Amino acid sequence: MTSNVHAVLAERRHQLILRALRAGGPAAVTDLSEQLGVSPATIRRDLVKLEEDGLLTRVHGGAVVEEGDQPFAEVAEVRVTEKDAIAERAAAMITDGQSVLLDIGTTAYRLARQLHGRRLTVITSNLVVYEELADDEGIELVLLGGMVRREYRSLVGFLTEDNLRQLHADWLFLGTSGVRPGGQVMDTTVVEVPVKRAMIKASEKVVLLADAAKFPGHGMAKVCGPEELNAVVTNEPVDAATRASFQEAGVEVVVAGKVQA
Repeated sequence: MTSNVHAVLAERRHQLILRALRAGGPAAVTDLSEQLGVSPATIRRDLVKLEEDGLLTRVHGGAVVEEGDQPFAEVAEVRVTEKDAIAERAAAMITDGQSVLLDIGTTAYRLARQLHGRRLTVITSNLVVYEELADDEGIELVLLGGMVRREYRSLVGFLTEDNLRQLHADWLFLGTSGVRPGGQVMDTTVVEVPVKRAMIKASEKVVLLADAAKFPGHGMAKVCGPEELNAVVTNEPVDAATRASFQEAGVEVVVAGKVQA
């Protein structure tokens, strides 16, 4: 009986936490603790559970809800140092003269910033990447067609996929909403998944860019399995279960300047 009561109370707290975050209310652990009248430790446990269920993402000191299209500008401000470390290491993989496909997302944008002054062909559906590289005359820039997702600054749809069927790139640098322990690459936005899959088919080598917050990760739609990746670039050692899945699939895991065994 007591355990059932605790379960009901926890479920109610979870509903209130999600409601507060969706309404743009307090996202910090301390604020949520005060609002709900429970300890910060309880809130942290609640946030862990909600993240495991794929309902929110924990960030430093609190959480955000990734419902629908989170504006690109908001996501771009999260974990910038980690993304820059990943971007710098990824840029070192590319040789001048090669062609590079850059996925949507903020880590791909940070990678684009590392490519200035290089002699490359960059293909992208990421409007922020396009804007970043548009004035760099050393880069041959290909912007894929498609329907514009204004909030997330990307292009999607059958036109984007059709463009990709006509192209081939040496590298794809792929983003993700999260990676499951089995190595499956996930995404929370279904409309982006067909484009990501078309990018994989159009590329010689596929590198996943994923900071430590994506392990273990969640998402409603599967983009690909580990067998379709050549490498993963992250900023901290990957958890044991996911690392084992990558090793079994022959995926190289690169951790900010070193290769994880």
